[in-house]
Amino acid sequence: MAYQEAKIEEQRMQNSRKELVERITRAVPKDEVIEIFPEIFLGRSSHLTERRHSVFKPAFCVIGQGSKQVLLGDEVFRYDPGHYLISSVDLPIFSHVAEASEEKPYLSFRLNLDASVVASVMMESGIEIKKGDSQVKAMDVSPIDVDLLEAVVKLVRMLDTPDEIKFLAPLVMREIIYRLLKGEQGARLSHLLTSEGHTRRISKAVKRLHENIDQPLKIENIARELGMSVSGFHHHFKSVTAMSPLQFQKQIRLQEARRLMLGEDLDVASAGFRVGYDDPSYFSRDYKKLFGAPPQRDIARLRSNFEV
Repeated sequence: MAYQEAKIEEQRMQNSRKELVERITRAVPKDEVIEIFPEIFLGRSSHLTERRHSVFKPAFCVIGQGSKQVLLGDEVFRYDPGHYLISSVDLPIFSHVAEASEEKPYLSFRLNLDASVVASVMMESGIEIKKGDSQVKAMDVSPIDVDLLEAVVKLVRMLDTPDEIKFLAPLVMREIIYRLLKGEQGARLSHLLTSEGHTRRISKAVKRLHENIDQPLKIENIARELGMSVSGFHHHFKSVTAMSPLQFQKQIRLQEARRLMLGEDLDVASAGFRVGYDDPSYFSRDYKKLFGAPPQRDIARLRSNFEV
């Protein structure tokens, strides 16, 4: 009996993966990322990509075909059609498509997570909030189960009925969140919504660093405001983000400076100053260390890639 049930579940999984690949392929015929509904994205890449730095927002990510690698601090997360990735805090990451080809392009699905929706699902479903786990990282990868995969397919399938998607998509999004809360990643989501726990405090610290990106990092003040010791703050910050507060601040500063130079055409000194660097040479050294080239050369390379 158990063997038969396992065979049926495996067949459901294969059918869902096949359908997800077919539907994303039709919806995204060329290499790009499209938004099919607010906060829901489909992506395609027919080739491996360079390691790209970005600030990754809270999201649930599934791969239909191919694989992707994400570097957070010193930790590496790789996921594929058998696994999903979830992030619950705005995090500076490096990522690249690790498996793709013209014949079998990388195909992806991403649902950005709204804390208010997660809280609503949690309360209405009666799922108990898990407390006391101070070591929950803000990002992780888990095996995907057939019910969760089928919910993803159900959402993508709605592209065939655009008149229904506005009403039904939010319902399926809630189903996905419900299944996430019930699964291995439930603690990761629920922990960020509780009013207690170190992860919630670190989430507040992360938000503060993003909002005050140009301000000096005063660990003692932040720790005191969060009701934590300096050593405790350092320890729990790294447990959640996989990097120290200083490393985290440096990465989001340099990422924002890169955006300013590329998108708003700021010069090197002005971009560095906008994100808190008083010394242009120090800014250039940090920038080269993170992105592999000095600011002007890196921006010129990025612009040439866009032109192509």
